[in-house]
Amino acid sequence: MTSDPPARRRQRGPRPIPAPTAAGDDAEYGDILTVLGQQLGQQVAQATDPSGRRRLKGVHFEYAADPKAVHDMAGDAGYSLASNWFTQLLAQLAVANSITKSQLCVFLFVAGGQLPGTGITQYTQQEITDGLNKVAAQKGGKMITRSTVNRAVQALRGYNWVEKAGNGRIQINVRLWFHGNSTAQHEVLAEIADRHDRDTEAFPYAVGPEGAHQEELDVGIAVDENVRGRRRTG
Repeated sequence: MTSDPPARRRQRGPRPIPAPTAAGDDAEYGDILTVLGQQLGQQVAQATDPSGRRRLKGVHFEYAADPKAVHDMAGDAGYSLASNWFTQLLAQLAVANSITKSQLCVFLFVAGGQLPGTGITQYTQQEITDGLNKVAAQKGGKMITRSTVNRAVQALRGYNWVEKAGNGRIQINVRLWFHGNSTAQHEVLAEIADRHDRDTEAFPYAVGPEGAHQEELDVGIAVDENVRGRRRTG
């Protein structure tokens, strides 16, 4: 007569977790915290053993930040987002002499001076004039006059590229050029829409001058043909 073999001593350490075998197993073991909890279950039970062994006090998780590259832009004024359609349109209009040099220069200058997240530039026409003449004055070259800047601003308003915002402030058409994130842009667009009674044929949706059209906007937003056909005045 033989004696029963001695019972196998229970092994210490984490218990193996079976591989998923069905969709239900995937749901049961898919959560990493659940899996770790099951693996540590035996150790937690041992930690509460009053026999004097070392106790597990807790588990700590650390998550590394996802590193993101920073834009490397010249100057210290940051950067704006511009419509690719519009930037190409600027070049096409300039080559075709559909806008004047003064109109192009005034728009680029004020667009680059937006207060972040607002689409607003705080420039008087004299400040625009002085700003545009900065390099020309240093070189002793031909400079733009305030009256020319005034005509250019009026033309840009006719194109719906800008509009007056009162007290020496200019509202840029933020669908064309914007300094800020998408959340801020949509907030500005909502404010503009309220000022114009949500007219989709007004600023900032109708964009001139004559010949300008937005094929990308064929989504039910009408474009004012009268604005498209306005002649340049500067």
